[in-house]
Amino acid sequence: MSLKYAVLAALLEGEASGYELSKVFDVSFANFWPATPQQLYRELERLAQDGLVQARFVQQERRPNKRMFTLTEAGRQDLRAFAAEPPRRPTAIRDELLIKIQAMEDPEAARALIEERMTWSRGKLDRYERVRDRLLDGRTEDEYLRESDRIGPYLTLLAGISFEQENLRWCERVATVLQHRVATG
Repeated sequence: MSLKYAVLAALLEGEASGYELSKVFDVSFANFWPATPQQLYRELERLAQDGLVQARFVQQERRPNKRMFTLTEAGRQDLRAFAAEPPRRPTAIRDELLIKIQAMEDPEAARALIEERMTWSRGKLDRYERVRDRLLDGRTEDEYLRESDRIGPYLTLLAGISFEQENLRWCERVATVLQHRVATG
């Protein structure tokens, strides 16, 4: 899959500038499809050239003008076709920390890396919970799922929450193993 479909999916939420899309990616997509702002801007240009998104210019005072992007009908159709296909490959983990743990020779240094990952995961969980609260807006999950037009963003948010919870469980287990290793020499 390319960044193309992640951008098209993000635009289902409505018109957005490149800057706004980068913020959406930071919160909603980063756990399963990260992208830098530069990648997003390049992709938006390609999508506009291909007629999958439409851009309009907005003049601003005391700030540079900005372009706002929306999905075209062709973009919606392309995204629908993509969403109907089965994934091409199963999920693969690419995690630098796992390589470092695999190559570990110093349990104390590894523990420091694990503690840093735990801090990162807790922070992401906190952000995800704030997003969840904002989506639910005082409703129960059942109410939200019944009343919302689009539940995909909520379901992917649940995946992010589960992912970070599992990261924390794994880190806690690794910390225990490393502590035992240090204690027993």
